Amino acid sequence: MLKIRSATAADAPTITRHRHRMFVDAGRRDNPVLHVMSQHFEPWVVRMIDEGKYLGWLTVDGDKIGAGLLLLDWPPHPLDPHSTQRGYLLNVYVEPEYRRRKLASHLIEYALAEARRRKIRVVALHSTDEGRALYASNGFRETNEMFYVEPVES
Repeated sequence: MLKIRSATAADAPTITRHRHRMFVDAGRRDNPVLHVMSQHFEPWVVRMIDEGKYLGWLTVDGDKIGAGLLLLDWPPHPLDPHSTQRGYLLNVYVEPEYRRRKLASHLIEYALAEARRRKIRVVALHSTDEGRALYASNGFRETNEMFYVEPVES
């Protein structure tokens, strides 16, 4: 059985490594932009964990699998007309040698159970094409969300 523990601020380097590898494994080049992202992400995740806004879980066996739930202030919405928070599932990462064993599903369920405990009915995420089936099997559905991203100056 998969043993899971809550992440602490001391786990920020592991969570950062998982996040970095998640993007590389999804097909992004391991370039300076990802290294800058990681450099800024690590202190951010420490602060979010310390403030209770980032809840993370890691496996006890060498931290090979991880996931996080970011708690966001969000206005009441037709999908959840009473809540003023929304969850955002992020940093779901499984080391390559542990993949295809439904281990990520266990961590996703941990995150969703925590959201239910907090009476958060809406949890969003962004998925790679490869991850869509995993998330769909855990109850997520596609939405009409769009992004505007300001171009980065070189």
